[in-house]
Amino acid sequence: MRSHLLNDATAEQYRRSVTEGVERVAARIATTDRPFTGVTVDALSPRIDGIDLDRPLHDTAAVLDELEDVYLRDAVYFHHPRYLAHLNCPVVIPAVLGEAVLSAVNSSLDTWDQSAGGTLIERKLIDWTTARIGLGPAADGVFTSGGTQSNLQALLLAREEAKAESLADLRIFASEVSHFSVKKSAKLLGLGPDAVVSIPVDHDKRMQTVALARELERCAKEGLVPMAVVATGGTTDFGSIDPLPEIAGLCEQYGVWMHVDAAYGCGLLASLKYRHRIDGIERADSVTVDYHKSFFQPVSSSAVLVRDAATLRHATYHAEYLNPRRMVQERIPNQVDKSLQTTRRFDALKLWMTLRVMGADGIGELFDEVCDLAAEGWKLLAADPRFDVVVEPSLSTLVFRHIPAAVTDPAEIDRANLYARKALFASGDAVVAGTKVAGRHYLKFTLLNPETTTADIAAVLDLIAGHAEQYLGDSLDRAS
Repeated sequence: MRSHLLNDATAEQYRRSVTEGVERVAARIATTDRPFTGVTVDALSPRIDGIDLDRPLHDTAAVLDELEDVYLRDAVYFHHPRYLAHLNCPVVIPAVLGEAVLSAVNSSLDTWDQSAGGTLIERKLIDWTTARIGLGPAADGVFTSGGTQSNLQALLLAREEAKAESLADLRIFASEVSHFSVKKSAKLLGLGPDAVVSIPVDHDKRMQTVALARELERCAKEGLVPMAVVATGGTTDFGSIDPLPEIAGLCEQYGVWMHVDAAYGCGLLASLKYRHRIDGIERADSVTVDYHKSFFQPVSSSAVLVRDAATLRHATYHAEYLNPRRMVQERIPNQVDKSLQTTRRFDALKLWMTLRVMGADGIGELFDEVCDLAAEGWKLLAADPRFDVVVEPSLSTLVFRHIPAAVTDPAEIDRANLYARKALFASGDAVVAGTKVAGRHYLKFTLLNPETTTADIAAVLDLIAGHAEQYLGDSLDRAS
């Protein structure tokens, strides 16, 4: 079995095996003509359940054949221009190359003696990102597993900086359309069930700063401690960007930690056209960025950034076998001193490879293309009497629903839209997401593929309308 270990004696076998795998994936991508096959759970489960993991095949080609049957053929392919659902982006080739390198070398970014240059590359990318944001010379941060972990760590730092006598007194303020991880983080941090105060949004789904000011004032009068305001730089449902400068002013007035969840909108940091849309982010105390959303990176690639590096001490613990305190005096850079994780992949390499091959402007051009596409898609929807579109996009998300001409019952319209989404997914012709707006079911395009065209959007809208009308027609037939 030593023949399977990657080392100097097996380097050629490694080259052959990886090449064979890459060729299979490349062939699949080259011939994929729709984002999904429409396979059902009931159809796929028996194929996987029937595999005996205690009986290996002992042959790479045979395993790849099996993988084709249980995964590659029926995977959901984000590179396809009619995948329009969630915050999943097609990935750039330099980042995929970085993934191959980091997996083979297998550095762990917790301590210097496990990563060396990897540590310095990650730190350089953190400095590059904080400079793009404008957080100042004392800024720092660390790569994380994703936006949820980044938000959790930011709120942990905010909790410690608040220095409340009782956790029950702490309050977090976030818009009613903020990411669910805000409430999840509050629970994980031991805060009470009333800790997260939901702030209403305006017509454009942006936090109402008048309401925020009112709640901050109420908090102060009741003797509670405002722990953090979470402003969103690109909400998951709408791509809306909260009024960051006004929120920053209120945070300064009330002495509250300002966190900006820019997991989605961080692509604007590289934008050549729309960077101004996220102005005010430079005044944050902490920021979440997900490079695997709008920098076209493979999952996972995320970071939490802070204005004041000293606040990261709240996540620092020392262990003699890993990062003893003496290493701080010896100026040995251990990233575990900043991270909630210990063992951690060198995910930063993917972004490094991307910047060194494409440059930041290359990333920004791609993100600008999808923002432009969303603007064109909004025009299509706004001019189409078959659909109701919720808000003009700030990023690349469109939320809408089919409105049939002959049906007025909101519940029936809900069911038609739910059916259309399911039927479209089952067909494999396109993949779209769904959400609720004011209690009603809506559909959602999250446009992150520059290869998607307005013709694709128009075609998918026709498919949605067709499925919805088919459902309503069948429903009328059943009722008659």
